[in-house]
Amino acid sequence: MALESHIAELRDRHKALEQEIDHQTHHPGSDDLRIAELKKQKLRLKEEIEKLSSRAA
Repeated sequence: MALESHIAELRDRHKALEQEIDHQTHHPGSDDLRIAELKKQKLRLKEEIEKLSSRAA
């Protein structure tokens, strides 16, 4: 059960990053380096979610 709640928390963080990236890309003068870092964080979370999900299955 703890693993599933951890995966759910990671999914929530992934969704929050997705929303932040969307917010940043739709505002003029947004920082491209910041957006790139957010995308890297989102990808790392996705990889972690996939790894943990395969372990839980």
